Amino acid sequence: MPRTKSAKKALRKSEKRRIENLRIKEKIKKLKKDIKKLIQENKIEEAKKLLPLFYKALDKAAKRGTIKEGKANREKSKIAKILSKLSKKEVKS
Repeated sequence: MPRTKSAKKALRKSEKRRIENLRIKEKIKKLKKDIKKLIQENKIEEAKKLLPLFYKALDKAAKRGTIKEGKANREKSKIAKILSKLSKKEVKS
């Protein structure tokens, strides 16, 4: 346990930051899960409507340093690629 006053404050700060970071990461995971669920159910248009919210959450997390920018870009690319592929299939059918 911290002994000095500054170490105690640092512990409080890091705990608050940890909780906030977990909250942000959970939001991202939930959005990703929702999009994938909609894709499984072939509700492509609804999944596309959730995409901007997913992008916003990732960009905000990367900006704050909760996740790295490369990871945010990778996640966005992965979901966009899946939706793009399915949209092309839908048009051909």
